[in-house]
Amino acid sequence: MQQTTLTSKGQVTIPKSIRDLLYLHAGDKIEFIITGKNEVVLRPITKKIDDVFGSLHKTERKVVSIEEMNLAIKQKVREKFE
Repeated sequence: MQQTTLTSKGQVTIPKSIRDLLYLHAGDKIEFIITGKNEVVLRPITKKIDDVFGSLHKTERKVVSIEEMNLAIKQKVREKFE
């Protein structure tokens, strides 16, 4: 079991063994989850490209050309400023 001390500014240092275990590095994001038993779970918010690959792709979307995109943008701008 690892322990750490809360500073007067409300900060804690995550012990190196835990940082290594969770592959945490400076600048990484983490989240704190409070359970129903008032316990806190610390979880890294790191995503690898393999975890998010294809998440924006939707098979029902129609493929459009750049010219069609430019035309749609022009039409929206015209509508907004008319």
